[in-house]
Amino acid sequence: MDKVKIAMVGCGGIAGAHRNGLELLWKAGYRKFEIVATCDVVKDKAAAMATEIAKFQGSKPEVYERLDTLLDNGPEFDAADICTLHCEHHTTAIPCLQAGKHVTIEKPLAITLRAGRKMLDAARKARRILHTAENYRLTPQHRAIKWAIKNGMIGNVRMIYWLQVRERLWYWTWREHKMQAGAGWALDGGVHYCDLFRYFIGPVTAVSASIENFFPYRFKEAEKRKGRIKVDVEDTMMAVLDFECGALGLWVSTSAAPGDGFGKQAVYGDKGSITWENGLNSPAGKMTMEQLHKKFMKSISAREKEKLFPHGVTDSIGIELHQFFEAVQGRGKVETDGMEGYKAEAIALASFESHELGRKVTTKEVENLKVEKYQREVNRALGIR
Repeated sequence: MDKVKIAMVGCGGIAGAHRNGLELLWKAGYRKFEIVATCDVVKDKAAAMATEIAKFQGSKPEVYERLDTLLDNGPEFDAADICTLHCEHHTTAIPCLQAGKHVTIEKPLAITLRAGRKMLDAARKARRILHTAENYRLTPQHRAIKWAIKNGMIGNVRMIYWLQVRERLWYWTWREHKMQAGAGWALDGGVHYCDLFRYFIGPVTAVSASIENFFPYRFKEAEKRKGRIKVDVEDTMMAVLDFECGALGLWVSTSAAPGDGFGKQAVYGDKGSITWENGLNSPAGKMTMEQLHKKFMKSISAREKEKLFPHGVTDSIGIELHQFFEAVQGRGKVETDGMEGYKAEAIALASFESHELGRKVTTKEVENLKVEKYQREVNRALGIR
């Protein structure tokens, strides 16, 4: 095919970042795609997205508010870019796959792993690509860190620390409700971090965690503490991760810490460390993150550089969409397919299952649906069997 014809399904929030990534690819000269339709249950959002796309694409996508109408009576298209609520991932992706469309879908893959398993099965039966939009690993900084670890600059990896301590009590719409989001930030943003854990170090084999909801409400005006709204997702998670290679991880995520907040991301080996704020520190020398990035870029060939940052695009969402389009056209594979997204999500959900059961759980237990105590309520409410 000359161009991949795309339908954008879900046009709020993160879909704007997808549109931006598409525009960056277009302006860089990569035009092997065409957005032919936009779809959102709020038709005005779909219409607004179509207008924005037309500004760089030239042609305006058709606008729909129902997925079934798009699939039955809409224009011909090859693939869907899905940016819906978490609870709608499986109900949008599966019909698209069954209709013969390739799918790229925002993280997490699904609201529960049982729903994710249904998506994987649908993709396999349809023989279509299911791509999880895990863009964090694609940034220049994270590519450089991976390169440094792979080349032994800190020796054998022993520990990773991923700490986010802050106060965030403002209300974030549907993301604050379990039946729509599946969980709070430990799943929502956390699945990105779980993908990075796997990317940098390798498989996580077990998780032991405690989870709390210290503030069972959020505020529409957080600074003034006005408009209190009840929520039912966690605001604090502390987890210890066991890696297959023998390394340990400490992952802390809280938005319930008033006063001084802090963050720390660091990987330690037996010869040195990489911290996100300070860069590389090892017996071989020290490098800032900027210096590490420059050294990495000098080390790779022009061909590899083009593969990692196509047409000079460094926007991670633009890169992931480029991977998807190339895969649809038979020129390579996506880096984070549905199974990669499934395994990353299993780490995040293992934290919740560990807390529910009061014990360490293995990721295999969670991946194989042997442990679903936390997820059971969502599965039952949404009819996921």
